[in-house]
Amino acid sequence: MSVQYIGLREINGPLVVLDHVKNASYEEMVELRLDDGTVRTGRVVQISGEQVIVQVFEGTRGLSLVNTRTRLLGRPMEVPLSKEILGRVLNGAGRPIDGLGEVFAEKYGDINGKPLNPVSRTYPRNYIRTGISSIDALATLIRGQKLPIFSGSGMQHNKLAVQIVRQAQVTGTDEQFCVVFAAMGVKNDVADYFRSSFESSGVLGNVVMFLNLSNDPIIERILTPRCALTVAEYLAYEHNMHVLVILTDMTSYAEALREFSSSKGEIPGRKGYPGYLYSDLASLYERAGVVKGSTGSVTQIPILTMPNDDITHPVPDLTGYITEGQIVLDRSLDQNGIYPPVSVLPSLSRLMKDGIGEGYTRADHSALSNQLFASYAKVQDARSLASVIGEEELSPTDKQYLAFGSAFEKHFLDQGFHVDRTIDQTLDLGWKLLSLLPRETLDRVDDQLLDRFYKPEEAKSLLDGKA
Repeated sequence: MSVQYIGLREINGPLVVLDHVKNASYEEMVELRLDDGTVRTGRVVQISGEQVIVQVFEGTRGLSLVNTRTRLLGRPMEVPLSKEILGRVLNGAGRPIDGLGEVFAEKYGDINGKPLNPVSRTYPRNYIRTGISSIDALATLIRGQKLPIFSGSGMQHNKLAVQIVRQAQVTGTDEQFCVVFAAMGVKNDVADYFRSSFESSGVLGNVVMFLNLSNDPIIERILTPRCALTVAEYLAYEHNMHVLVILTDMTSYAEALREFSSSKGEIPGRKGYPGYLYSDLASLYERAGVVKGSTGSVTQIPILTMPNDDITHPVPDLTGYITEGQIVLDRSLDQNGIYPPVSVLPSLSRLMKDGIGEGYTRADHSALSNQLFASYAKVQDARSLASVIGEEELSPTDKQYLAFGSAFEKHFLDQGFHVDRTIDQTLDLGWKLLSLLPRETLDRVDDQLLDRFYKPEEAKSLLDGKA
C-alpha cells in the first residue's frame, strides 16, 4: 500500500511542492485527490532532499494547501500501446479524443523511451518518397533520418505537412508504412484542418494523431512529442513498420519548456530558454533511426516556425546542430504564390548521398541534383547583377540563367497541393529544365549523361508555360 501525503507546502503555477517525501523518483507519476473527489495527475520534476516538486497536468486551480491528498504511483508516465492505435486521435497526453473509447493496450510504454546504444544503430539507407519534387530530388528524405522543416509564421507549413502525410511512401510493396502526427499548441481551426484533411483523403486509418491545442495545459505540450515517439518506436521495433513522425510546431514545444523552466525558477539561457534546451531537443530528435535486428525504422520531420524568420534563433539553431540537414521555406517564394515555397540553396539532406542512386532512386539522381544546385546558384548571381546593371545589360548566358530560374520555380518548385510526382517524373523534369541552359555550362554531369538526357528541343515548351 503506497503512502498518502495530506496537504501541500506550496502552489506555484502548474507546480506544487511536497515536504517529507521519502524514496521519490524523478519522472515518477503522482495522483492528487481533491476535496470533491476528483483526481488529477502529475509527475515529479525536481527532488531536493525530502522535498519534491510535482508538475500537475490539469493545472492547479482549485487545489487546497490543506486537504489535497497526494500519492506517488511508483512508475513513470506510460502510454497504452497496441497495433489498433492506428487511425486513432489522441490528446497530447495520449488519451483518446475521437469518441471511440479507450485504446485496448497490449502493453504500456514509458514515454521517456529507452536509450539506444549507438552501436546498435545501423546506417540509414533507402528513401521515403514524399511526391514533392523539391524534397525528393534535392533534399531527399532517408529512412531513419531526422530532417526538420524551417518555416515562418503565417507560411504554408501546415499544408505541406498534410501533403507529406497524404503522399509519403516507402519503396517496396511488402513493407508496412505509417505516420505518427503530433501537433503542439495549435489553434482549434488548425487542429480541425489536420483532422478533416486526413479523413477526407482516406489516410487517417494509417495515421496516429496527437493533438495538443493552444488552450490545453503547457505541461501536456511537453509530453506530446514523447508520447508520439513512444508509439512510433513500438510500431517500428515491435511490428517492423517504417514510421514517419511529423512534429509540429517544435517552437511551441520550446516555448512551453521555457515557461515551465521559468516557473521552476531555473536560470535562463539565450532568449530566456533553459540552458538544457539543446539536450532536451536532442532527447527527442535522437529517437529517430534504424536499429539492428529490426526491419522497421523511425524517421522524423520536425516542423518549426522561426520567430521573425530568424534562422539563428535558439530553436532552429540548436535543431540544426542535432539533425541531419534541413528544408527551409522562403517567404518571398510564398508571397509569389509558389507552393511549396522551398528555398533550394539553404536546404540540404546530409544523408541523401547514401540513399539515392542505382538500386534506390535512379543512377543519374546524384549528378542531376548537383547540377540543379549549381545552376540555381548562378541564377541568384545573375539576378543580383541584373538588379544593379539592368537585365538588358546582361550577357546572353546570364539571360539564359534568368529564364532557367523562372522556369525552375514555375514548373519544379511550384507543383501544387494535389500533385504527387513519382521519382522518375521529378528527375525527368529536372533534366528537361537543365536543357534550357547551354550544354557547356553543365559542368557537374558527364558527357554520357548529357548524351542521354540533354534535349534542348523538348525544353522549349517550358518557356511557353507548359510543363
